[in-house]
Amino acid sequence: MAHSVHEETPLLHAQQQKPRRTPLPWRQFTIILFLQLAEPLTSQLISPFAPQLVRDIGVTNGDETKVGFYVGLLHSLFFATQALTVLHWSRASDHIGRKPVLLTGLFGLSLSMYCFGLSKTFVGLVLSRSLNGALNGNVGVMKSMMVEITDETNLAQAYAFMPIAWSSGGTLGPLIGGLLSRPADRFPNVFGNMEFMREYPYFLACAVPATFTAIAWIVTFLFLKETLPNSVPLRQLISSKIRQWSSNKKDFESELPTETPVTSENDENKPLPLRALLIPRVLIAAGNYAALSTIEIAFRSVQPLFYATPIELGGLGLDPPQIGNILAVYGVLNGLFQIFFFANLHDRFGSKAIFTVAVSSGIPFILTCPLINALARAYGLNWAVWCVIGVQTICSILLNLGYACIFIYIAAASPNRGSLGATNGIAQMLVSIMRSIGPASATSMFSLSIKTPAHAWFVYYFLLVIVFMAIGTSLLLPRKMWKDQ
Repeated sequence: MAHSVHEETPLLHAQQQKPRRTPLPWRQFTIILFLQLAEPLTSQLISPFAPQLVRDIGVTNGDETKVGFYVGLLHSLFFATQALTVLHWSRASDHIGRKPVLLTGLFGLSLSMYCFGLSKTFVGLVLSRSLNGALNGNVGVMKSMMVEITDETNLAQAYAFMPIAWSSGGTLGPLIGGLLSRPADRFPNVFGNMEFMREYPYFLACAVPATFTAIAWIVTFLFLKETLPNSVPLRQLISSKIRQWSSNKKDFESELPTETPVTSENDENKPLPLRALLIPRVLIAAGNYAALSTIEIAFRSVQPLFYATPIELGGLGLDPPQIGNILAVYGVLNGLFQIFFFANLHDRFGSKAIFTVAVSSGIPFILTCPLINALARAYGLNWAVWCVIGVQTICSILLNLGYACIFIYIAAASPNRGSLGATNGIAQMLVSIMRSIGPASATSMFSLSIKTPAHAWFVYYFLLVIVFMAIGTSLLLPRKMWKDQ
């Protein structure tokens, strides 16, 4: 039977029209966003006071050119130890559920931050940061939960809200770190007579995110619902693994890499062996995530160090509160921009175009650093310097647009829903490896640059190489998601 056609007939058939977005499950979605505050809050907290902390401990013996190396080491340790364990945590979450792994990670974050604030030696700081990373596998698990509570119509919208948590944590962390470090000196009327605050000048700053993480543990335990439909108790999982090892029976053919789509509903929810996940699309998505994270963590490590370094040595000579304020403004603007603009930009231009622009924005970000120092040398901290810092902030916001795009690629790359946690774990493991290398290498190059005037641009050449490599890696991403092809 033919359909009648008149002036109000849609030009596109119904099946060709874009599907309407499914409303987000706000209660569980909000809890996940709340939990995501914990990691950026704890990781970014030390940025404003890390250079002064290294000086106070005395590990550099007064050599200012070594400060950058030890600051970078502290940043890198978290990700180095996380790289050793995050894949195991993510794979475990595919079996025992997301919630038990989240509870373990939150406990580790809280305990390690209390220990960091009580550390008086560099060895103590190293052990605290290592504990922080080893017990924390939450990042990949929360991304898996985000996919499990959404669908293809609202996934981009959900990922647009993720920067709220990261930006809020990245905003509050530096503010807390800059404001509450050395409270006996900054607030003598309140803390001046407290010997404990003089003995442990950074404990108060560390205790705030540690206590917040403890509260997040309680919220998770009481209110967060498990999203994995077929989770098994840990005791049952261990027993089955022991029986499997004792019988020594393995089906090697099932572990071979394959691009064949999963058709059985039971297979769709069954975790695949690790070998079955090492396929091109997973490695391409994970590699681009690692490249983007390398740029971002290198910038985040060098930026506060650049701001804190005296002008005559190539920096800007700002104090911790000023550094914290700059990072806080960036965090607020980044979160607002992502919330109000990312979903529409993604619908219009697509994931690949936005991701390519994001990694390319690293080039002007790098070039603003020597320009800021040149202006500060010539005119001091005048309006021109702050204008260029504003341009640098805009570049940072554009860079962070890439995260939501690559998260969508990683979700699409997973061979089935049952291996979503392991797929995120592989990506997060690569990211943790690069993040463990990025801060130490970038800050070491910065130290070399300020130590030898002839090498003043070495750090910027190093960062530019990282950006161009990331741009090249982004060319491997398809214009359409793999499952849409």
